[in-house]
Amino acid sequence: MSAVRDDRPNTAEAVVIGASAGGVEALLALLGALPRGFTPPVLVVLHLPPHRPSRMVELMSRRCVLPVSEALDKQPVQQGSVVFAPPDYHLLVEPDRHLSLSVDPPVLYSRPAIDPLFESAAAVYGAGLLGVLLTGASQDGSDGVAAIRRCRGRMWIQAPSDAKAPAMPSAALERAGADAVLTLDQLCRRFAAPVP
Repeated sequence: MSAVRDDRPNTAEAVVIGASAGGVEALLALLGALPRGFTPPVLVVLHLPPHRPSRMVELMSRRCVLPVSEALDKQPVQQGSVVFAPPDYHLLVEPDRHLSLSVDPPVLYSRPAIDPLFESAAAVYGAGLLGVLLTGASQDGSDGVAAIRRCRGRMWIQAPSDAKAPAMPSAALERAGADAVLTLDQLCRRFAAPVP
């Protein structure tokens, strides 16, 4: 029974995705696989340069059938949407299921960082959360993966051998493990499954 649940990301209350080096290409593939009618909100942190505008919304909107936007402070989490952390802000989920933007210090030299999103979302959604950690060249995300698993959420990690930068998925697997270790193609197939 749990294996069936694990293969259906559309059963999650929310999805959080973290990526760093190589993440643009991975996110183009993964977000491009989302089908119409995919209802869980998708919250994304990609390590970005802090002092220039991000082109992620423009870029991902070309591939993704769901509306894509950059997070605004205090906006409610909305179903069926993809929201990116803006440059130089951490993205967090508040207990009332609104988003907040933080200028707390960088985590492992990154702001936005993956850990604050994963940890805050795990506290709010618990077992209803699906986390996805993709390619990256730092250890950001490891504590967040541990938090998601501790709160009984599902955690899928890109196979290090498949990642453009394997350090981040490798570190998270060593720190906390995962419910599934998948290639990008396998992740895309899981997300592309038709919504019942």
